[in-house]
Amino acid sequence: MIHTLLRGWRILLPALIVFSASPAHAAGAADSSINTGDTAWLLVSTALVLFMMIPGLALFYAGLVKSRNVLSIFMQCFALTCVMSIVWLACGYSLSFSDGNSFIGGLGEVFMKDLTGETVREDCPQIPKVLHFVYQMMFFLITPGLFIGAFAERMKFSAILVFSILWGLLVYAPCCYGVWHKAGAFFGLTGVKDLAGGIVVHITAGVAALVACIMVGPRRGYPHTSFVPHNLVLTVTGAAMLWVGWFGFNGGSQLAANGAAAMTITVTHLSACTASLVWMGIEWLKNGKPSVLGLATGSIAGLAAITPASGVVGPVGAICIGAVSALLCWLSCAKLKQKFQYDDSLDVFGVHGVGGFVGTILLADFGSKSFAGGLADFAIGQQLITQSLAALYTIVLSGVISVVLLLGIKKTIGIRVTESQEREGLDLAEHGESAYNN
Repeated sequence: MIHTLLRGWRILLPALIVFSASPAHAAGAADSSINTGDTAWLLVSTALVLFMMIPGLALFYAGLVKSRNVLSIFMQCFALTCVMSIVWLACGYSLSFSDGNSFIGGLGEVFMKDLTGETVREDCPQIPKVLHFVYQMMFFLITPGLFIGAFAERMKFSAILVFSILWGLLVYAPCCYGVWHKAGAFFGLTGVKDLAGGIVVHITAGVAALVACIMVGPRRGYPHTSFVPHNLVLTVTGAAMLWVGWFGFNGGSQLAANGAAAMTITVTHLSACTASLVWMGIEWLKNGKPSVLGLATGSIAGLAAITPASGVVGPVGAICIGAVSALLCWLSCAKLKQKFQYDDSLDVFGVHGVGGFVGTILLADFGSKSFAGGLADFAIGQQLITQSLAALYTIVLSGVISVVLLLGIKKTIGIRVTESQEREGLDLAEHGESAYNN
């Protein structure tokens, strides 16, 4: 019996090998549009962008607040990562990346019910649709993570969650839909350039940060009390993690492992380097000493500014954008905030809002082929008008919606902790825990 079976396998095995290598089977594999190299790069980029939020942004912000509020920053970043991911699955992706009306996407892909590993999108068939879904999810969750630094140490945890969810659906989703999915849906504008979120992420979050810090009110004692970072080691470590993660943020937005992605990563790095050195130089000249915090903050300004332009500028353009962003962001953080006395605790508006705006506008100059090293074929004047209108519309949309949402939250659950809770610190008052136990 065993001998007969062995003889049968000797006959069947060659036939199976021949069938597995038959032209029909080979053609089936070749017909797939999914590119394994592009897919691998986007998988890595997805992890890098998540790495920016937890632990990168959490560490960067946590080191800047008082020691009694460290855990509240980690809690907010971690909780937003979780809740915004679920919202993205429920309807965020559908509102951002499915066809809808002239303002926002439809509800045809809520909960991604028909999604499989083999499904692809028409506009990026080289990667699985599920990978596009999860990669874009990381942008959706990190954007509200940016603006929590503006009202750090004083806003209620419940209010942060409610505001972030509603803001994500009413501000982020329409901007994402109009800029990245359906040309012309963003207030009728076409031709807007924003590779990785200067408009969609940084301007929207920066404006929301400014509105929120004003409406929540300043920290107790501001501006007369000195608010010194409690642990700059955490902050610099977080900044370094953000820098590394930004390669996935910008480079991954090319949705392919190719020369364009390599150029994007290169200009991202050069802008950050330039902005760090310029910021350091400004402080060195003014204060007599270069500060570690200034060096780290400068890098984030350069990274935010290059984000929209990283798909169209070359190395020289990146250096120019990095230098200009460092100067203007420093002025915003050191002079503008002092003049108008708004308590943007961790300079979210000054760095991300101003930086994103600078890159959005300057790409029209440094991204054109008429500028040495520019990669895009557009007229500077017309592109400048398009970019300026896109930035203006984003400022108005994010500003108005943020005001309305915060007024509603203030009248219902409240937006600010009590004075005694603020004095005690949000770690104990809101979460019953302490980062440092003696």
